[in-house]
Amino acid sequence: MSGVVVVGAGIVGSSVAYHLARRGVPVTLLEQGPAPATGVTGTSFAWIGNAGGHWPGGAQDLREHVLADYGRLENELPGINLRRTGSLSWSHNTPSPDSQPGPGQFRIGRDDIAALEPNLRNPPEQAIHTPGDAGVDPTALTRALTAAAAAHGATVLYDTVVTALHMTGGRVRGVLTPAGLHRADTVVLAAGTTIPRLCQPLAADLDIAASPATLARVTAPPGLIKTIVARPDIEVREVRDGHLLMVVPHTEDTAALKQAARDTLRRLKATFQGSDQCRLLGYRTGQRPMPAHGPVIGYPTRDRSLYVAVMHSAISLAPTAGRLIADELTTGRPAPELQRCRPHTH
Repeated sequence: MSGVVVVGAGIVGSSVAYHLARRGVPVTLLEQGPAPATGVTGTSFAWIGNAGGHWPGGAQDLREHVLADYGRLENELPGINLRRTGSLSWSHNTPSPDSQPGPGQFRIGRDDIAALEPNLRNPPEQAIHTPGDAGVDPTALTRALTAAAAAHGATVLYDTVVTALHMTGGRVRGVLTPAGLHRADTVVLAAGTTIPRLCQPLAADLDIAASPATLARVTAPPGLIKTIVARPDIEVREVRDGHLLMVVPHTEDTAALKQAARDTLRRLKATFQGSDQCRLLGYRTGQRPMPAHGPVIGYPTRDRSLYVAVMHSAISLAPTAGRLIADELTTGRPAPELQRCRPHTH
């Protein structure tokens, strides 16, 4: 097929561009920021798994492919390191003996919890262990995808803001930027919460909300946290040796958010022995795109000149979605796995 313009070099757009370029399709990837993953991708906790969690709508049909597609990318891209640590989660209340863990999950007791997380000061009586869960550095992965896309011939442009779709005769023919027009036979919008605005001239029915989330980055002794730990008041994992990611309770008040980040660090130190050396490097809020009914992937118009790709959790789903989207665009055949992800067409 001829040229494709992909808007957004977050994890989704970079995955689409990579998978298209690998198939020999001429691709131009446009990113409004100065580098890949400078938007919401860079503020993701990046917890990957195929058990538990929230898999709305068509995400259920993609979940079984997530870990296999990540394994494939590890073989295709240098330097990608999926941290297969498994996860531990528990609430402050002891679960009912009748409640059953999900597929791939196991209820374990205090001794097993202490073996998995030896620095945990007060292991709970029970927790849910999901050994197949993993984490990834979302910024490093997105940079690897864009670099590989470029190595396969894609054009990658940063500091390029897409202001509008370029339309002639009611059909999308490219995108407009302050520097000029980028023509394309197909435009793929992978720009998260900005997609509804860009689609306004088409009256496309895209119900995508913005959900703020704040993450803190913390230095720590390497190996302080062994798994992905999730309980109601703390969610933490080691993203790379000596660097932790922690979820911070979000608030719109700037001073309160700063205090919340400090409180999160204090909870970490109270929860794990050997954490006195931990230091807060900073925190950042991203606006996660939240489609109302699960991933929205496909053509919002009948002429198929425009394709949209927006989902939560994008970090988990992007390798699979990028592969399937590239297959659809190059072969013209709908991917059965995406059947429940389609936008309403007009």
